[in-house]
Amino acid sequence: MEKHYNRKIILVTFMIGAFFAVLNETLLNIALTELMEVFGLEAPTVQWMATGFMLVMGVLMPVSALLIQWFTTRQMFIGVMTVFLAGTIIAASAFNFPMLLTGRMIQAVGTGLLIPVIMNALLLLYEPEVRGRIMGTFGLVIMFAPAIGPTLSGVIVDVLDWRWLFITVIPFALFSILFAIKYLENVGEVTRPKADVLSIVLSSIGIGGIVYGFSSAGESGEGFSSVNILIILGVAFLSLILFVLRQLKLEEPLLDVRVFTYKSYARGITIFVIVIMAMFASEIVMPMYLQGPLGFSAKTAGLLLLPGALLNGLMSPVMGTLFDKFGPRKLIIPGTLVLVGVMIFFSNIGPSIPVWSFILAYVLLMLAVSAVLMPSQTNALNELPKHLYPHGTAIANTLQPIGGALGVSIFVSIMSQGERSYLNNVSGEVTGEVMDQAMTAGVHQAYWFALGLAVLTFIVSLFIRKAVAPDYSPEQQS
Repeated sequence: MEKHYNRKIILVTFMIGAFFAVLNETLLNIALTELMEVFGLEAPTVQWMATGFMLVMGVLMPVSALLIQWFTTRQMFIGVMTVFLAGTIIAASAFNFPMLLTGRMIQAVGTGLLIPVIMNALLLLYEPEVRGRIMGTFGLVIMFAPAIGPTLSGVIVDVLDWRWLFITVIPFALFSILFAIKYLENVGEVTRPKADVLSIVLSSIGIGGIVYGFSSAGESGEGFSSVNILIILGVAFLSLILFVLRQLKLEEPLLDVRVFTYKSYARGITIFVIVIMAMFASEIVMPMYLQGPLGFSAKTAGLLLLPGALLNGLMSPVMGTLFDKFGPRKLIIPGTLVLVGVMIFFSNIGPSIPVWSFILAYVLLMLAVSAVLMPSQTNALNELPKHLYPHGTAIANTLQPIGGALGVSIFVSIMSQGERSYLNNVSGEVTGEVMDQAMTAGVHQAYWFALGLAVLTFIVSLFIRKAVAPDYSPEQQS
């Protein structure tokens, strides 16, 4: 009675759409310097091209668990890709920064809802014994696309114009929609659970407030000592607490937070979020540093990131296969140790650094990310029973943009405050060399914070065990 799917064509459909949607998470990172000049913006303002994207994704993803149960796979995939295409067209034709940001936020709506749909479908399509390989193959998109974004961005901005960052995506997004219309099958059942409006409001205020509060701290001269920012963060955390308490009382919660009672899920997602923070923050801070004190062009900076980006994507299927064969510990523990070493290196970086050593450090960072990110998420989801798949994937994918946004916001905030602190102690003329020294001091402080996160990740990794779902038996799989 069980339906048989053309799993390969479904996976290909997902990968085509996801590649160009996820690519946009980091496609503008190197172009931020260009956009600052074109629109006359400062770094904390243009940062919203990255932070705002992840903010919208984070606010929408809790609703994804509900939408996945209300609409078919085809309806969700084609619908969100259409929204993404509309945002891309608006951004490509933008004549001012508010219009560009609006298009970017509409793109984020599509991306934010797309990934949970795909992850939930893959969990239903593939048994746990091969999920590492499948998630690793899909990770070729999830990890390779955002990692290659800065390199593509640098080349496109130098050779063409910032608008082409969006124009080049349009035909591929359109092709993805047409491909899905022809080939995509529906996976899973439509159950239409009751929508709790108060839960949606509380999650939106909580998630939106946290990302906005941390981002505003980066813009404000007062930083986290600002009363307004503390109020925003206080309201946000209170909303999240009320949201969690409400979910525990509802018969049909918007997000079933009981997934965190599964230890492997809780530990895996903790590691996943911390690594996301470090990766996204590095992909913002490092291009700025390469184009600042190190004096490279956008194109050269992108090419310097290319070896690490390529390795990150290419190693994802390999790490997935190794995960199926050896389990999570033999990948995640060494990966987090490498992450600690890289953070120590970046916390001592300077303008005189040899280019080869930076390239090597970034390669090691991306290698560590590929060894930790997808295995930790896959192992976490493997422990959940089937009825919690929509909730487990929604929570994991909600925390991804939140982690990325917080990482970017905190890093930029620490870096900016470090720069200001250094300049405040300068008695003479503020020359270009002094500005480079100030930025170096700020980067050092940001990566000391990252080092603390990396050490925490390593400690948590020591408690990781191979997860098995309580309702899983091999005989149930066809």
